[in-house]
Amino acid sequence: MAGRATPLPTTEVTPAGTRLLRGVEYATPDGFRPLLLDLHLPAAHPAGGPVPVVVFLHGGGWRTGSRARFGPAFEAWEVSPFDLLAAAGFAVASIDYRLSAEAVFPAQLHDGKAALRWVRRHAEALGLDAERVVLWGESAGGHLAALLGLTACRPELETDPVVAAPYADVVGVVDWYGPADLRTMQSQSRPDAVTVPDAADSREARLIGAPVPDAPRLAAEASPVTYACAGAPPFLLAHGTADRFVPSAQSEQFADALRACGGEVTLRLIDSADHLWAGLPDPRTVFDEALDFALRVCAPIAARTPRRPAAVRAF
Repeated sequence: MAGRATPLPTTEVTPAGTRLLRGVEYATPDGFRPLLLDLHLPAAHPAGGPVPVVVFLHGGGWRTGSRARFGPAFEAWEVSPFDLLAAAGFAVASIDYRLSAEAVFPAQLHDGKAALRWVRRHAEALGLDAERVVLWGESAGGHLAALLGLTACRPELETDPVVAAPYADVVGVVDWYGPADLRTMQSQSRPDAVTVPDAADSREARLIGAPVPDAPRLAAEASPVTYACAGAPPFLLAHGTADRFVPSAQSEQFADALRACGGEVTLRLIDSADHLWAGLPDPRTVFDEALDFALRVCAPIAARTPRRPAAVRAF
């Protein structure tokens, strides 16, 4: 995974006043296209010093998607979620990663790790606080955010021994309706499910390069639940109970695994919401809770409010 420095693009300014560096090259995996991110920055550098960072990972079943989209539920918002996060004092690095037609797992995880290294490498020049990074993803991006938050100390999941640059520090993970255990998705699926995770041509099969039932080891390696550990950062898991693509039992199983290791996790089950927050009258509710979570875990240590793990059914 190449880590050469590349010139930063000219700063744009969005209608909301956010400073935007569009199409920054953060890595060039050997034999693949350059990987890009968009960096959204607050309108002005705050007097208090470097700003915390949200690294956002888009959804799309690992097959499609773009760093420019926060999710279809937010497309009609006059002020985008990226702008709202910047207004709240965050920098947002929204990244593209290799899709499953380009490379199978763990390529996508390697790309996320490269993005965390990029944040660390450029933090001083861009006014970023590499000690306060929140991973935030939806669907496939939630799955990758969870993996990134749990595998910083797993050498077997690194690209190669020569990549020694340190990561930015992850202080929290927001995982919206992401798959947690590829091996149990089929058995947990709703009767009205519109996908068959164990099928030979499923999104999950394309991610790992084989049908899930035929490759249990690969499926386990690609499942965040495998890496639940005592050192996990705080997690916010949010999932619609009517999700026909990724069963909400995935987030329940993941929350149980994190709790069993002593991790801090809030599980938010949203009644009657489908995948992508379809059917949720006002997605601002879930966005605001995630923003509050990000603000809390990025607060100075002395100012953080302890919270007990919770399982809540709301909205």
